[in-house]
Amino acid sequence: MMPLADLRRSLAVYVLTSSGLVAGRGHVEVARAAVEGGATAIQLRAPDLETRPDELRRVGAEIAALCRTRGVLFIVNDLVDVAVEIGADGVHLGQGDQARGARGLLPPNRVLGVSVETVDQAREAERLGADYLGVTVFETATKPEATPSGLQGLGEIAAATPLPVVGIGGIDASNARDVLAAGAAGVAVVSAVGAAPDPVEATRELVRVVSGYLREHNSAAK
Repeated sequence: MMPLADLRRSLAVYVLTSSGLVAGRGHVEVARAAVEGGATAIQLRAPDLETRPDELRRVGAEIAALCRTRGVLFIVNDLVDVAVEIGADGVHLGQGDQARGARGLLPPNRVLGVSVETVDQAREAERLGADYLGVTVFETATKPEATPSGLQGLGEIAAATPLPVVGIGGIDASNARDVLAAGAAGVAVVSAVGAAPDPVEATRELVRVVSGYLREHNSAAK
């Protein structure tokens, strides 16, 4: 298992790939731009490729190699078998039966993330072996079915578990500090990078905001 301090650093600026938010910009292009901009973690979230498993694995393997070369945490959404096969650093799962058996399917050095909406779910995910949690903070068009917890809900979950919590949903450089101040270890974004006119610069701006906040917070804590 990755040391907790290293994992927290790796979750600071977490970009989920997208395809089609900008014409001609697919998962690999978003991942490449995010890595170039300084993202600390990339997640391949590609429901559009799940009916094309060969293409999914090709794209995943290309992003895995890119992240490995640059020292960026690489996570696959939902698909434990794909994550293991392509050498990803871990997998991120939602609620349900899949999360219950995932820890036993992953090699011991791989990372398990679980999305949660409540303190009880957070504690259950911790019991099942999760290494970090994802919490939807604000409403988001990229995942409208997710229930937003708001900043208060995020804070309550973060206070209830020792696991790092990543905020996601409606986050960009303008509100990332608020999410971190509420207790998140990092911020995860989709459209803030994937739909940006310049995804490299959008990532750099997010990195500036997050790293600036973390420097201030860490200095104040000493």
